[in-house]
Amino acid sequence: MAKCEICSKDVHFGIKVSHSHRRSNKMWKSNVRKVRVNQNGAVKTMNVCTRCLRSNLVARA
Repeated sequence: MAKCEICSKDVHFGIKVSHSHRRSNKMWKSNVRKVRVNQNGAVKTMNVCTRCLRSNLVARA
């Protein structure tokens, strides 16, 4: 599932509006990557969003 294990960023919902103003539900998924991470001296695979990767909140293995 598209959920970051660091910041808990998840899917969010809204309303998509077309050119003729017809409305329908829309879901946006966060940009999550499966990354090998050093955590407390151990290598672990985690789902991390690209914002956390870019801001160095995790140390890649």
